[in-house]
Amino acid sequence: MSEPDDRRLAWAYLSTLAQGASRSLSAAIAERGVLDVAESVRAGRYGGELASRLAARAHLDTAASDLARVARAGGRLVTPDDDEWPAWQLLAFDTLGTATDTDGPPIALWVWGERRLDELTERSVGIVGTRAASGYGEHVTTEIASDLASDGWTVISGAAFGVDAAAHRAVLGVGGATVAVLACGVDRAYPAAHARLLQRIAETGLVISEYPPGTTPARYRFLARNRVIAALSAGIVVVEAGWRSGARNTAAWARRLSRPVGAVPGPVTSAASQGCHRMIREGEARLVGTARDVLEECGPLLGCEDDRDALFRRDLDGLSGDMTAVYEALPASGVCEPAAVAESAGVPVDRVRAALPLLELEGLVLPTDEGWRRA
Repeated sequence: MSEPDDRRLAWAYLSTLAQGASRSLSAAIAERGVLDVAESVRAGRYGGELASRLAARAHLDTAASDLARVARAGGRLVTPDDDEWPAWQLLAFDTLGTATDTDGPPIALWVWGERRLDELTERSVGIVGTRAASGYGEHVTTEIASDLASDGWTVISGAAFGVDAAAHRAVLGVGGATVAVLACGVDRAYPAAHARLLQRIAETGLVISEYPPGTTPARYRFLARNRVIAALSAGIVVVEAGWRSGARNTAAWARRLSRPVGAVPGPVTSAASQGCHRMIREGEARLVGTARDVLEECGPLLGCEDDRDALFRRDLDGLSGDMTAVYEALPASGVCEPAAVAESAGVPVDRVRAALPLLELEGLVLPTDEGWRRA
């Protein structure tokens, strides 16, 4: 493992120092450069309100050990210097009107996993909801998340119990990519019961946090991480949410960042769906129930509105006559003679022989010396 350069050490130092977002610190870095700001803060030469905020932690220079710690866990620090920094998604923070110092983009992002951050967040949807999800909520989450992942979309969530976990697991179940945004260091499994889930997410997607390794979870960090989920997503889907909940906070951040919000309705008697019903009733979210509904809301942000039907088109769509029956009669693996296909499909063997070459032209089947097989 090579030694980190001075700029990466500076980013790690300021990220650890800020413990989250700081619009004033980001502005100082943009104006003076990360090396100059880091050295000035470290030496106590930086004045003004920013200095008073950072003074209590300025002596805590753990950048080298933090970078080594995340590297040992299989992770890295992604900064605005890096090609994989999700720059265009985070530009939304510049459009905020009235904002506090902490209503800004992350200083840097600590990442666990080998995939590129910018590629995974290029086409992504956030799915959030209650930790106490009902069977209905978990079912709808699984359906939406797996369909989105099957169509090549990344699903972003927070790795919590309930809806978050259902979304992550659904994506993993279909071999898709998912991103978990944590309110603690990426080297800490929170909740502890999700240690294996986070491991699986990191193997095919990413686990990310704006907090350095070793950081423990805290309530204000959960609220802060909601803005990261919203910013990195083309839109947010709330499956189940109480009247006051973290999921509604994520939806509020999405609206502030000009991201579309969808909410899944539930039974009118369900307390878990009252937040969703309220958002729909008050115009804070659009009603969604399927992945297609979600993409009708989120797709235009990414220029996908012109061919939404293509996202849901199957290879068998458009086949007519005997072709569908013949194709579906072929085994998922292995080969089959036309006579056996005819018996299974209930189609005369001469029509089977006529349909197979047409299916070959569609790229759906292939002839072999032993018979025909699916392509």
